[in-house]
Amino acid sequence: MRSSTSETKLKAAIAAKAAALGFDACRVTAAHLDARARDGLAAYIAAGHHGTMSWLAETFARRASPEAMWAGARSAVVVAMNYGPEGDPLAVTRLNDKGAISVYARGRDYHDVIKGKLKELASEIAKRAGGEVKVFVDTAPLMEKPLAMAAGIGWQGKHTNLVSREFGSWLFLGTVLTSAVLTPDAAAEDSCGTCRACLDACPTGAFPAPYTLDARRCISYLTIEHKDHIADDLRAGIGNRIYGCDDCLAVCPWNKFAVAGREAKLKARDDLNAPALAELAVLDDAAFRTRFSGSPVKRIGRDRFVRNVLIAIGNSAEAALLPAAEALLDDSSALVRAMAVWACRRLMDEAAFAALAAERRAREGDPAVLAEWG
Repeated sequence: MRSSTSETKLKAAIAAKAAALGFDACRVTAAHLDARARDGLAAYIAAGHHGTMSWLAETFARRASPEAMWAGARSAVVVAMNYGPEGDPLAVTRLNDKGAISVYARGRDYHDVIKGKLKELASEIAKRAGGEVKVFVDTAPLMEKPLAMAAGIGWQGKHTNLVSREFGSWLFLGTVLTSAVLTPDAAAEDSCGTCRACLDACPTGAFPAPYTLDARRCISYLTIEHKDHIADDLRAGIGNRIYGCDDCLAVCPWNKFAVAGREAKLKARDDLNAPALAELAVLDDAAFRTRFSGSPVKRIGRDRFVRNVLIAIGNSAEAALLPAAEALLDDSSALVRAMAVWACRRLMDEAAFAALAAERRAREGDPAVLAEWG
């Protein structure tokens, strides 16, 4: 059994390695989640708030318990990396002819960046503490936010994301599970108080209650995870957000308390800060893959992405963007054609749209697109 002095030195060495790798926080907790995390996930799924993300229900047993996923897990080393934006992340949402991409997706795919660093950290942990190690970055059924709260990195705010006193709502998380037994750090306490800024900022009313997110109304879910047509009553609230949404994160008051001098480790690409909607609408599959190479945006595919772009065009009130929508009325994807029709309807006067519908309706065979023609 380690002495308290050797344990302190061990954890300090692990934290120093994490800092050298670019992580802004490194804390330890037991590889265990209490009943609140499990019950919260069960209630979330029972309410249907997970939408079409069926894997949440399918992996519930493993997701609710790190030990169920790996019986040998005894401790969790949780790390966090600041990705806070340099300027106002919502400024682009006020530019009608531009598309708003979530801050986390404006640079390299964070999964790739963090996983490589986590593997280095895991090697250091195995060397110093012994035992086996496994790394996790958001892709495995591991509830990282409750673990991060238990480790003391931050707390889950009313918007259900992690909030830190040092970095506000802008943190990527990663976890190393180890079979070594490490002394847990103190858990974080909820410091949201009476604030409800994040809840009130949601453009589509995705928070039925504090600490409860209904993904079916969440713009991040709708523009990234949702593979089908987006319900008509939610489209206007999406605005020009073409991949994800930062509104609830950006208004968090804790953002202003970020430690001075701590810069975000992942820099945004200039071409993804405020891309022109007209340029994005013309992307075919090959051009889409080239444009978003190395970006998480690439994962949703061209058709879903252009669907999102057309919703932004329909919300733009910019007549100059009408030709971009009209050009996609004959697209091979029904998902794209449907939103091209919707965008045209939004940008044309009633008589002009009726004439266009009379001309084109007979050519269409897809029920969803026909419904948009009305």
